[in-house]
Amino acid sequence: MEILELMQKRYTAKQYNAEKAIPQDKIEILKEVLYLCPSSINIQPWKFTFVQNPEIKAQLAKVSMHNAEKVTQAPLIIVFSVADDLDAFQKVVATELPEARQKWYNQIKANTSSADLKQWLTQQVYIALGVALTASAALELDSTPMEGIETDQYKTILNLETFQPVVAMAVGYAAADDFNRIEVAPKSRRVKDNVIDCI
Repeated sequence: MEILELMQKRYTAKQYNAEKAIPQDKIEILKEVLYLCPSSINIQPWKFTFVQNPEIKAQLAKVSMHNAEKVTQAPLIIVFSVADDLDAFQKVVATELPEARQKWYNQIKANTSSADLKQWLTQQVYIALGVALTASAALELDSTPMEGIETDQYKTILNLETFQPVVAMAVGYAAADDFNRIEVAPKSRRVKDNVIDCI
């Protein structure tokens, strides 16, 4: 399927078929895609938690606000977290990144407030989310990006000591009666000329 057709068909699922499992090979591809995601200066300040355990999903559902049903129904939840302990992340930079990248990061860190540095690192997570949404569509999986989660509760449940959840994504197969299917609720976008400028 070509990329344009893929994006025309992709939509945000609102209800999932809880009985239809995702083939494990597709989950492994999603893991690899996220592992290969781009980030500014290739800093990779993230952790991706793949949650399939029904008991953990049930705990997460309780702290997922209006997304509780999706978390319960979808066979896979991916939690996108960012390094929020800058001292701990400094050790990651020093041990896992090449010297040139360490220098770039350290220079940025030296000239940036902690709050702005954390914001910059968090922005990288949204690059990964966009890649994951597109990859899911390419794998003929439905998905839902979910900012409506209690991130501190997610952090506790998933035991993410030095990482802070930012956003989650439900992945699976949409229910046959999902009210947001393209054929029921056609894709809606703003006027293209008001969104895209050509200079």
